[in-house]
Amino acid sequence: MIFKTIAMAADHGGVELKSVLKEQLVGAGYAVLDLGTDGPQAVDYPDYADALAAALKDRRAEAGVLICGTGIGISIAANRHPELRAALVHDAFTARMARCHNDANVLCLGGRTIGPEVAKDCLKLFLETAFDGGDRHARRVAKLDRKP
Repeated sequence: MIFKTIAMAADHGGVELKSVLKEQLVGAGYAVLDLGTDGPQAVDYPDYADALAAALKDRRAEAGVLICGTGIGISIAANRHPELRAALVHDAFTARMARCHNDANVLCLGGRTIGPEVAKDCLKLFLETAFDGGDRHARRVAKLDRKP
């Protein structure tokens, strides 16, 4: 396991998929830090991206999963935090590339745009794939981490 503790958060558009993926994580032996939401009431996705960023910054988790209706809004909110490299993925290939080329530490998914089986595959690959590193990828990731 590359990561031991996974933080998870979702807005109302991703709460059902979060539940499915949480079950998968627990079954695979990961510790899960569930940051909400837990019901269908409308909430604001930036608040959940902020909570996950705080968890990674405070080292309560090593990686995260964020889910909103499309994954777009929550990935934008997540990438405003310097400690996060959030990748919105749609399939196994993009999940693997997010880790091996971009060293992403947060997987973003759309609860209304991706089915649960594809999401499970994405999560599994994301968590099992190591960063390739090397001069080419490490140089690019370092540029992502620069302060403006």
